[in-house]
Amino acid sequence: MISDYAGISPRRDILLIQQLCKKLKGKSFLHINSTKEGGGVAEILQRMIPLLQGLGIDARWEVINGDKPFYDTTKTIHNTLQGDNMTISDKAWEHYYEINRKNAAKLDLEADAVLIHDPQPAPLIDFRKNGLWFWRCHIDVSRPNPAVFSHINSFAKKYQATVFSVPKFAKPITSNEFIIPPSIDPLSEKNMDLTDEEITEVADRLGIPRDRPILLQVSRFDRFKDPIGVINAYKMVKKYNDCILVLAGSPASDDPEGEEVLAEVRKYAADDKDILILLLPPFSDLDINALQRMATIVLQKSLKEGFGLTVSEAMWKGKPVLGGAVGGIPLQIVHGLTGFLVHSVDGAAFRIRQYLNDPEMATRMGEAGREYVRDNFLLTRQVRDYLSLWYSVKNRKKGPTFEF
Repeated sequence: MISDYAGISPRRDILLIQQLCKKLKGKSFLHINSTKEGGGVAEILQRMIPLLQGLGIDARWEVINGDKPFYDTTKTIHNTLQGDNMTISDKAWEHYYEINRKNAAKLDLEADAVLIHDPQPAPLIDFRKNGLWFWRCHIDVSRPNPAVFSHINSFAKKYQATVFSVPKFAKPITSNEFIIPPSIDPLSEKNMDLTDEEITEVADRLGIPRDRPILLQVSRFDRFKDPIGVINAYKMVKKYNDCILVLAGSPASDDPEGEEVLAEVRKYAADDKDILILLLPPFSDLDINALQRMATIVLQKSLKEGFGLTVSEAMWKGKPVLGGAVGGIPLQIVHGLTGFLVHSVDGAAFRIRQYLNDPEMATRMGEAGREYVRDNFLLTRQVRDYLSLWYSVKNRKKGPTFEF
């Protein structure tokens, strides 16, 4: 219920949501992505859909299904849109389209508004039946592989609006472009308050010693998350500050490289008993919450990033954070105020030691980070923005009438 967020989320967001829902009540809002588990999109939708339904919106969430060649291709699409220099064969493109055609035949695409998330289901626009269709790109396409972007753009330009997380991600695709950062739900199992007993139970069950500072990174096992770089930074810090490192992540059904990267990380860390690598099952939200709360410092040392919501998760818990200066991380971390941005392994090691050696500064920055998340990155703000997008495009077709 939206009333549950009173006193947590900014009052302005709650009031605007209530006004928008008076205009959109009873209308249908369909979201489509490629996985029910793993990654920030699925996490947001798991919380957003019930909230929208409680507000009187007929909200639904559908997932497209594919085979291994399809997910291999979409992983390559993801990486090349972020700048990797790889090619995709005509046969692979044809299979990508065919999987979407088959999904379109099975899914109920009837809705007043349809929000398609990321490249995997982008071709569904060719099977549109009615309503307003929006394409939501969560990844950084500021410097994409031109050939791959051209192919994806052939679908994206057919949508009535495009949505990006950060201004620098945006490309001139449609006449209606919106910037809507993702968010966290402060009431979810991953972000709600925990007792000391609950945190201790998780630490004991996962075998996390709490007698020394804990460095933590929570993310998919993905090379762009730079787990090897995190290990190298930890090793540099370890020469001066005794600490442990925890790398925790869950598998994602649409990421075929995860197992390979996990094996590489385990091999690289095998000679250090103070590096704990945790492969958590999907929906381990309570465990992740507890890990973030027991951590001394939380890292998100990404080399490329869509947004990196683990940063906001940690900031909401009052933790000092540091992250790679890429993707949406600089939107969350105001350098020197709510955390530190880093550009290298050396830089990460330097900032970790700065936090460890100045706990008062770490506490101060953690408190500032929590309030920054409250104002900018809670679920109510994203619900407000999605409803505003829908209402704006809907009324733009009729004429310039925007009053409530």
